[in-house]
Amino acid sequence: MKASLSSLFLVLFVFFQASAQTTKLGPVQVQGNKFVTAEGKTLVFRGLNASDPDRLEKSGHWDKAYFEEMKRWGATLVRFPVHPTAWRSRGKDQYLQLLDKGVAWAGELGLYVIIDWHSIGNLKNEMYQSPMYETTQKESFEFWRTIADHYKDNSTVAFFELFNEPTVMGGKLGTCSWAEWKKLMEETITIIRANGGKGIPLVAGFNWAYDLREVAQNPINAEGIAYVSHPYPMKREKPWEDKWTADWGYVAQKYPVILTEIGFCGPDDKGAHVPVISDESYGDAITRYCDTNGISYVVWVFDPQWAPSLFSDWNYTPTRQGRYFRKALQTYSGKN
Repeated sequence: MKASLSSLFLVLFVFFQASAQTTKLGPVQVQGNKFVTAEGKTLVFRGLNASDPDRLEKSGHWDKAYFEEMKRWGATLVRFPVHPTAWRSRGKDQYLQLLDKGVAWAGELGLYVIIDWHSIGNLKNEMYQSPMYETTQKESFEFWRTIADHYKDNSTVAFFELFNEPTVMGGKLGTCSWAEWKKLMEETITIIRANGGKGIPLVAGFNWAYDLREVAQNPINAEGIAYVSHPYPMKREKPWEDKWTADWGYVAQKYPVILTEIGFCGPDDKGAHVPVISDESYGDAITRYCDTNGISYVVWVFDPQWAPSLFSDWNYTPTRQGRYFRKALQTYSGKN
């Protein structure tokens, strides 16, 4: 009898272990101006940006412990920035293996994922801010065809960020009208959906993904999408709130909005550069604005070298902005 009970407990233990490992996050959908579950429950995400998985793997930190730390900080969403140069150099199959590991770790911990094609520049002219962002329209379309097909049955990958930061850099990269950009984004969405992709397409505006004013008169012609802004502190002078509303915040009245990069650092912090130099007053303003308007956000960046960094070493010692946003995220999750 004792042997039978022991065998039963062993079977039950293995069953529950397997169930825990295969637990799937439910799909995220768009309903009006909100992200919702299949049951219609509203979701507002508070997340963290990883650095490029290729870079993390090369430095020995693309592992479950990295994701466990993000979970401890209170994240519900993690963004994977995939640089075109890293995608090419590692190769599609090898890079997909990296992404698969990250998606699995995220899913086990209850974290949804954004896959982000991390280029900066003018996709129309195929001119970019620096060589690390070089891509072509064909490569970009092929990337999304691959990702859409590969993750079509994986609801952990909730979002596809189509292009990180569109900019013409004041004409240095030529011209691109909203109508031209809109056409490229609509083409990308068509390719994703024709290849079975169920992730929510995220569309950024101009000025390094800050400006969404054109959406008012000429929105993307596709259902079930969301819009992106990166409102770093120096994009506008204080007081920020009314300017944010005019530039991108008004969009949240009609469509879901997610700020896939926010963050700040002091003028003497490592890697400080003009767009991100600020203090905790920015953190207070942007988190309050998002909370008031039901806008999701993802803080840049969970890495000790890239800036503005959230921690200073691989013991995950928080930086100034790291202390601020860790406390903010843990407040949402009731851990503070």
